[in-house]
Amino acid sequence: MRKKIDTNNKLDPKIRLNTICPYFTMFPLSFPYRVLQSSKKSDIIYDPFCGRGTTNFAARILGLSSYGVDSNPIAHAVAQSKLQYVDQNHIYSRCVDIINEYDAIDIPQGDFWELAYHPNTLISICQLRNYFINKELLDDIDISLRALILGILHGPRMKTQPSYLSNQMPRTFSTKPNYSIQYWRKNLLSPTEVNLLDLVERRSKYIFNEHQVKKVDGAILLGDSRSLTNTFENKITRVITSPPYYGMSTYEQDQWLRNWFLGGNDQVDYTNRAQLKHGSESVFVNDLAKVWANTAHRCTPDAKLTIRFGALPSKSKKTPRELIKESLTLADCGWEISTIRSAGEPKSANRQANQFKGTTGNYVEEIDVYATLNT
Repeated sequence: MRKKIDTNNKLDPKIRLNTICPYFTMFPLSFPYRVLQSSKKSDIIYDPFCGRGTTNFAARILGLSSYGVDSNPIAHAVAQSKLQYVDQNHIYSRCVDIINEYDAIDIPQGDFWELAYHPNTLISICQLRNYFINKELLDDIDISLRALILGILHGPRMKTQPSYLSNQMPRTFSTKPNYSIQYWRKNLLSPTEVNLLDLVERRSKYIFNEHQVKKVDGAILLGDSRSLTNTFENKITRVITSPPYYGMSTYEQDQWLRNWFLGGNDQVDYTNRAQLKHGSESVFVNDLAKVWANTAHRCTPDAKLTIRFGALPSKSKKTPRELIKESLTLADCGWEISTIRSAGEPKSANRQANQFKGTTGNYVEEIDVYATLNT
């Protein structure tokens, strides 16, 4: 019998890796962990909308192999770190080597950057950025360090020692440049110098401690789960996921600063790439159906599918139940719903709909959908 872990205790050394980078569309670790409690050791877990890798980390805690796919490069970079097992000293040493050996090129200019980071801190950030975007193949230490930097790239200013590299900012998403400039100037906030190496050393000791969970097999892919052609080594037996809610289409734009660190533009890019279309409910449902159909091709007969889903009151005329039912029916590949349960109203910041608190009125009840593949 598996020994249970309190996944709500973020201070538990075994699950600190899951906190490596805040990501505002994450769902709680307790959800996939609870669902996977009944899994067999031979089960292969899959999340076609893996986000920051919460399902994959839950699988790892339980000793299960898993795969994840996401079209967002930030999500991909963070989720990859959830499958790594590294020594905290190696993280710090690698960072020291990069700072000593790499130049800071393409240092962005302008009011935002002058107010967002102290010049010396920005130089260190750009040295790391240069290294990551120019190295052809990242090893496990690189992947872990990159995710750690994404997690400390921006956040609130602390009264004691700094926990983030930036001037005052949210930690879960990147405020847009014009708003940030106005806020900093209005509140007379100037960036203070933060020693990146010191912060990396402290953060790596906290996250990559001696109590890390044993590494398992698996992979995180950057791609479009509607049309993914990659074949996995083993057939999927359990699918656990939480698709974007209808109307939530600015994942990359709301993470634009982290996207810049990964090699993106130093301005907000509003083009949408390989993500679900949100032009209308019918278009959205059609795209979801493509994901369910593509997923079914990678599954064993009798594979289990669990979906957490909700809606934004101002966006959707249909209920989450209606949208999910329509998408599974349209997929026409054998997914049969066995149970739909209420997940209640979003209560914490790790629910998707919580990001719209105060702007969309009352929450719509979230649901957990359970289905089986009958082929």
